[in-house]
Amino acid sequence: MRQLTMDMACLQTLKLEIKTLEKIFPRDHLQFQIVNANLDELLCRFIDKNGKHYDIHANITETYPSTPPVWFAEKDEPSIVQALQILSNTNGQNNHVIIQVELLLRELCRFHNIAPPSDIDNLTIPLIMQELPVCQEDNDSDSDGNETKEYDTFFCESEAANECDENLPLAMENFQIANANDVMDQEQLATLKRLRQSQRQQHLKGCVGSSVQATDRLMKELRDIYRSDAFRQKTYSIELVNDSIYEWNISLNSVDPDSPLHGDLLQLKENEGASGIQFSALFRETYPFEPPFVRVVHPIISGGYVLIGGAICMELLTPQGWSSAYTVEALIMQIAATLVKGKARIQFGATKKLTQAHYSLARAQQSFKSMVQIHEKNGWFTPPKMDG
Repeated sequence: MRQLTMDMACLQTLKLEIKTLEKIFPRDHLQFQIVNANLDELLCRFIDKNGKHYDIHANITETYPSTPPVWFAEKDEPSIVQALQILSNTNGQNNHVIIQVELLLRELCRFHNIAPPSDIDNLTIPLIMQELPVCQEDNDSDSDGNETKEYDTFFCESEAANECDENLPLAMENFQIANANDVMDQEQLATLKRLRQSQRQQHLKGCVGSSVQATDRLMKELRDIYRSDAFRQKTYSIELVNDSIYEWNISLNSVDPDSPLHGDLLQLKENEGASGIQFSALFRETYPFEPPFVRVVHPIISGGYVLIGGAICMELLTPQGWSSAYTVEALIMQIAATLVKGKARIQFGATKKLTQAHYSLARAQQSFKSMVQIHEKNGWFTPPKMDG
């Protein structure tokens, strides 16, 4: 019961912090604005001395406040990148969103040689949280051996979703994901829980190739994908390779119905039973500040800016064309549009053996690297002057 009280206190404190931020930095503040805020996300806007606006986002994850929010910006401007790097390395009470905003604003003001606004001194953690230890996770079981219901930012894992609705504290309204009207099924909820546990273990072991920042962002994106209309309508589907949040198999099942590629997808399903074009997406620990590496795996595609090995000629997939504000779903939709625009067609005469030889990770990486070098020298064109 004490643990539940602590969790409720964390949530209530977060709610108070957000209200304080909105009061101190309203949308008409001349230097720093809270444009939008809820218990899941925060959108801030910094205004420099020349009147230039910088929009900065924060995702409040399931491990908050044990870990800080995941911050990212729509543009990788040096002052923003430097400030966000500081925020990703905090601990203890400095993880609280109200302190994070203070640190962010002070660093931006320092970088732009601006005096911080006087109201910044009013940014303090509400007393309700200062009197309690940092929230811990509840892994206990009740006397009947059933799992105790958890109240955190991502999961409300009751056997009956409507029970969660009835017992949630006020601070959890609009914050849970598993309720009577949620679109996710139990398998998807189980996947998210399993991934969360697995990733925590990897971080504790200091696993190379992962980071708290990338993991939290990808976990949130996967959760949002499970809830999205495009995913539910099977426009595309997702499968994680060996339960790794850093390696996704993506199936693009639907494209513009007026395109020749749409007819090819129908024929592909009739011939092979395959539902769509298969892609591999590899994410690094630097995500979302660097794009994933995406390539076609099956079937062989001609046109559509698909290169040797299955790489895709898209500026969006390069560090120069990528923005940390992009999401995986937005990327999938953009790839679908690029294939259609490039008049992609499926090569039905290719054998499985030929496909395996033609599409490989090594060949895709090499052709993508060559393509980037060409476009860095000659610029990007719409459509490109050459497909790689």
